[in-house]
Amino acid sequence: MFGRSKPQPPMDWETRFSRLAYESRDPGLKAFYRAFRVQPHTPVSQVSFLALDLETTGLDPEKDAIVSIGFISHTYNRISCSNARNWTIRPYENPEDPMSTIHGITHTHLETSPGFADTLVHLLKAMAGHVIVAHYCRIEREFLNKATMDLIGEPLEFPAIDTMELESRKHPVYRPNFIQRWMGDKNSPSLRLSHARERYGLPRYRPHHALTDALATAELFMAQVADRFSPDTPVCELWR
Repeated sequence: MFGRSKPQPPMDWETRFSRLAYESRDPGLKAFYRAFRVQPHTPVSQVSFLALDLETTGLDPEKDAIVSIGFISHTYNRISCSNARNWTIRPYENPEDPMSTIHGITHTHLETSPGFADTLVHLLKAMAGHVIVAHYCRIEREFLNKATMDLIGEPLEFPAIDTMELESRKHPVYRPNFIQRWMGDKNSPSLRLSHARERYGLPRYRPHHALTDALATAELFMAQVADRFSPDTPVCELWR
């Protein structure tokens, strides 16, 4: 007889990072893991967030590459522009980017940009101590993990709040088809970043620019917290 599955306990990223810091052989990665001090039941009002967005040559981390990284730090109700960054990244093998017409990064841009090896140390310092906020965070997780594994032979793990997943809680899936959910229809609103922002009255931004999309994601997250959560919401109810 089958019953309902038991609720999973909240992810304890502080404990997980302590173990990863002990196991890591890379000094930069070890320092990144050691810097995290956010316990699962910490209220979101006491958490530092980093909205993160990647532009890539496709959706498959096994064959596609990161070509741009953008991020901006924020709290649950305030955005800080002082440390915002947008980096163009040169892929290891083929700098020709088939998606350049979408995100505006040309072959010339990629040829003159630093590689991921020159960027990782700065990215880890920016991410250290923060909970990442991303829209469909699977892209950020899988691409950064693959790039880090290729570079130093170790995975990169981090806690993330997925604004697309938060939006799906408000608009539950009525059929398990990602493409239909992404595009939206009258029975199931679109979960795309721009469409989700429209529902909160947020302004339209030009899409497919890493820093702009990171800013758009930070604003969406703040609107979602104000709409359905509160400053006292434990961060473990939001992160993955």
